[in-house]
Parts: sequence; C-alpha cells; structure tokens
Amino acid sequence: MISNDVAVRTGRPAGDAVPARLRRAVVTGVLGALVTVSLAGCDTGVWKRLGMPKPATIEAKTSLSLWQGAWVAAWAVGILVWGLIIWAIVVYRRRKGDPELPRQIQYHLPIEILWTIVPVIMVLTLFYFTVRDENYLLRLHKDPYTTINVNGIQWSWQFNYLNAGPNASVTGTPGDIPTLVLPEGKRVRFIITSSDVIHSFWVPVFLFKMQAIPGRVNQFEVIPDRLGTFAGRCAELCGRDHSRMIFNVKVVTPEQFQQYLQQLNARAA
Repeated sequence: MISNDVAVRTGRPAGDAVPARLRRAVVTGVLGALVTVSLAGCDTGVWKRLGMPKPATIEAKTSLSLWQGAWVAAWAVGILVWGLIIWAIVVYRRRKGDPELPRQIQYHLPIEILWTIVPVIMVLTLFYFTVRDENYLLRLHKDPYTTINVNGIQWSWQFNYLNAGPNASVTGTPGDIPTLVLPEGKRVRFIITSSDVIHSFWVPVFLFKMQAIPGRVNQFEVIPDRLGTFAGRCAELCGRDHSRMIFNVKVVTPEQFQQYLQQLNARAA
C-alpha cells in the first residue's frame, strides 16, 4: 500500500522515490554552494585567505599558507567522503523486489588497508608541514633591529623597548589602551612575560599568538611589512577585565620609530 501511494504521488515507480529526493537534495546543495561562492567572491582577498585577515608581517604569510593547505586537504577529504556516501546511496539503494537486507560482507581487506594507510599518510604530511613552519616562525636571529618586552598584567599590557634605555616603556590600563609602535621592514624580537596569571599576546594580522606565562620567558620575531594601525588583544581568559585587555599596534617607518623612542625617553626625563 505504501509503495502504491508513493508511485501515485510522484508519478514514478516506488523504487525511484528515493533517487528523486536525492536529486533534489543534490541540486539544492549545489545551488547553495554556488550562492555562497558568489557572495564570498565580493571580496576575493577574503575568499583566498579563507577568512583570515590580511597579513601584516613577512612571517604571517607562512601561517596563511599553512592554513590554506589545511583547508585544501580538508576539502579533498570531504569531497571524497561525500562522493562515496552519495555513490553508496544511489548504487546500493533498495529496489522493488529486493530482499529485506542487501548481501552482507564481513570484511573487505583492500578497503580496510586503504582507509588505514591513507589517513596515516595525511596525518604525517600535515605534521611535517606544521613542524616545518613552526620551526621557521619560532627561529631567533642574532641581531634583531629592536627587542621589546611584552609583559601581561591584569588587565592590560606593558611594552618595554629594551634597546632604547630604561625609560622607554609604555604601560596601559583597561581604560587607557596602550599602543605598541613597530618599525616597518625591520626585525622585531618580542620577549613575552607575565606578572600575575597566564595571558596570551595576540595580534590577528600577525596570524600568530604566544602565551605569557608567569615565571617563563617566551620569544618570537616578526618583520612588519605593512604600515597602519592594527588591533591586538589577550586571547587567554585571565580574569574579570579580560575583555578590556586590548591594545593597538602601530607600524611606522624606521625614522618615525626612532623619533618615537626619543619622545618616550624625553617624556620620562
């Protein structure tokens, strides 16, 4: 009775009811994907960066490349899995007159070997590129242009320009946002520390963040390659005013950077 009702409603044999619904679902999914791609195409830069902000340092381009590669691998796996699911639904669907259950297979050795080896290769490949890029991003050089101690405090930041004298320092508060000034095209070393609890120094356009841990010194280097003012914040829940633990990063020319350091020393004097 149910099969006859299906045939009457769809105008097709009962065995073709499932493929019809499947075709509608596939068409809807394809149209939705096309609309999404079209809307994302309004900003081709964001589409290419897969949602990441535009990099503002040379090192950030490496992080972006790793992010894009991970997405390519994820899409490849997704397309393969979705394709196999749809293929199994279409090819092995139950047809009119079929027995209650399809033929049961206890195991299929080639397939089991395949779905064991392929994931292992994928994980090892992603691991290799991640370690390679991480070593590059954490590499320290002998003579950076300037060294800045970034100290996290509840609930703001203190920036100490170590190459410019003991008075070249900026300390912010939740109500007075500090500004970290950096020279364009010059290597900057950050020494990350904390005076109280765990914080996380994060500048989104750097595509990089590092934790500030009490009793521990973390370091990394960047070369800013884009002038402008960018937002920074704490990325580790650190207490009551965590949401107000923000700062600005201002990238200026090397000449303007030296003038800024002179102003800090003069102000302190």
